[in-house]
This record gives sequence, C-alpha cells and structure tokens, in this order.
Amino acid sequence: MTPVKDSNGTTLSDGDSVTLIKDLKVKGTSTTLKRGTMIKNIRLTDDPAEIECNAEKIKGLVLRTEFLKKA
Repeated sequence: MTPVKDSNGTTLSDGDSVTLIKDLKVKGTSTTLKRGTMIKNIRLTDDPAEIECNAEKIKGLVLRTEFLKKA
C-alpha cells in the first residue's frame, strides 16, 4: 500500500489530526472550511491522495491530502 502523505510529505495514518492550509468550499453546501481548521481522527481511503473525516457539522467529508498538514 502506498503511504499517504500530507502537503509537506509527512506520512499520515488513521486517527491523526490535520490542519487545513487553504480555505476550502464544501461542494453541495454553503459551508467554507477556513484555513487553520483542525480536523481530528482522520481515516485513510484506498486512494493515497484522499482522506475521510468529519468536520464542523459535516459528516463523511473526503479531503485531498494536498490541502492538509499534520498537526
């Protein structure tokens, strides 16, 4: 399995906490996740470029690892 890496090349694993490095609009909602938002307890997916997580009132969110850094 390919290691999952954040924007800085740090390896991520299940249960890690990450921080957003860019404001992201969430498709299908009017919500924007702000830069610096802490997201806890991530889950890795089959795709090494994506993780699953829950963030402020949004469940089952999939984020690209290029917009994250390990906290």
